[in-house]
Amino acid sequence: MKKIAVLALAVMAGVAAMAQEKVEATISADFVNQYIWRGQDLGSTAVQPTLGIGYKGLSLTAWGSHGLTNPDDVKEIDLTLDYTIGGLSIGITDYWTNDGLDPEARYFRYDSHCTNHVFEGYIGYDFGPVAVQWYTNFAGNDGTTDDDKRAYSSYVELSAPFHFATVDWTATAGIVPYATSYYDTNGFAVTDLSLRATKDIRVTDTFSIPVFGQITGNPRTQKAYLVFGFTLQP
Repeated sequence: MKKIAVLALAVMAGVAAMAQEKVEATISADFVNQYIWRGQDLGSTAVQPTLGIGYKGLSLTAWGSHGLTNPDDVKEIDLTLDYTIGGLSIGITDYWTNDGLDPEARYFRYDSHCTNHVFEGYIGYDFGPVAVQWYTNFAGNDGTTDDDKRAYSSYVELSAPFHFATVDWTATAGIVPYATSYYDTNGFAVTDLSLRATKDIRVTDTFSIPVFGQITGNPRTQKAYLVFGFTLQP
């Protein structure tokens, strides 16, 4: 009888472990009044869908942005392959926009001298109270230095999440360490100081909508932005 009980517990543990190892899918869409990225103004009102799959620490995510009110706003598709173990995360992102070196904006054009893709690698660590990420462009339509050489444009981000007054907050500082036309800097510059607040608005007992607001200042350009948005997800 004891052997049967032990066997049953082992089977249950195995089933639980298999359940935790299932592939997870992500489907959502953000609606924002303004598209601000790393302290840069990239467009007005937009829908920004996300589609992703993950298994254990490995994930593949597609993200996009499409303007809703201004036909001249940049259209964007990003593909990110990420691996996270503990607090460490490493990955590669392929950014594509309809604004770049290729006047016909062909998605499958990868010629280094005529492409709208930018390839970026990153590595970071989440220490809990604060997370640090380093991003560097290594191929594609990267920016240039003051002497017109490839800049290998880099960006360093520090973020600190906290909870206050029933709201989840994140404070962020973004730094460009050296000159690049990609971020419109001629040397070391702080380009993003942001504070973001998120709160779930309950619609029914089983459905809520995350609503967020963010204020961003760019000391490099001396500009500030106030973003509001909400997320829809099943």
